[in-house]
Amino acid sequence: MLAGELYIADAALQAEQILVQQRVLEYNQSNPADTEKRTALLQDIFDDVGERVTVRPPFHVDYGSNTSIGARTFINFNAVFLDCNKITIGEDCQIAPGVQFYTATHPLDSKTRKSGLESAHPITIGNNVWLGGNVIICPGVTIGDNTVVGAGAVVTKSLPANVLAVGNPARVIREIS
Repeated sequence: MLAGELYIADAALQAEQILVQQRVLEYNQSNPADTEKRTALLQDIFDDVGERVTVRPPFHVDYGSNTSIGARTFINFNAVFLDCNKITIGEDCQIAPGVQFYTATHPLDSKTRKSGLESAHPITIGNNVWLGGNVIICPGVTIGDNTVVGAGAVVTKSLPANVLAVGNPARVIREIS
């Protein structure tokens, strides 16, 4: 799965998903004032969580163990992490409501797709990136440091550092100085 090759989500992977979904449910229903419990749950759900990370519930995740979130990053309501491969989010990022990270993909060939085979490709978000509301990040995308992606954009290809990108598919409209 992490190699980016075709795989089938077998019983062991499904069991792993059920365990993390139980922790995510607990987090999503937790008392906002119980910051110690929430921090402990985030550290249990995700591979790595930097200091002063905020994830506002609800959020959803496939595995959690494939996602790292850098220090001081803020993730607003309704984030989705389909982390069948690595999702790396840098430090000091601002993630608006409804942002979706999709590492998972399926074969275009219908017979292969019908067999249950799928693959996944990593997503990397640099430091100080701002993703607007309902942005979708597709498999294999890297977004460079300081880049801003406008609300509703669908990022199908990697974006360099220090740019503003908008649209579906997302395209760079200008550099940010």
